Amino acid sequence: MAESIEEGSLVFVADGEDGVGAVRRLLPEENAVIVYIENSGDFLIPASGVRAVHAGKVMLDLDHLSRPVLEAIGRARKSEYPH
Repeated sequence: MAESIEEGSLVFVADGEDGVGAVRRLLPEENAVIVYIENSGDFLIPASGVRAVHAGKVMLDLDHLSRPVLEAIGRARKSEYPH
């Protein structure tokens, strides 16, 4: 993770997209972060699951995330767009 991730940073899957959550806690000893994903809760995201960090935003690398995290991301904005 090149640029420092901070607690509270918004989490995205792509630039220009809506955020899917926020960083809750840093786990430097595990080289990971805990991310709250909207409508699903907290998930452990390894450093390999972070594609980039810039301007206070954390961009995820979908190719390096577990199936439960990907499913949670798919539900993140569902309450805003129920149909």
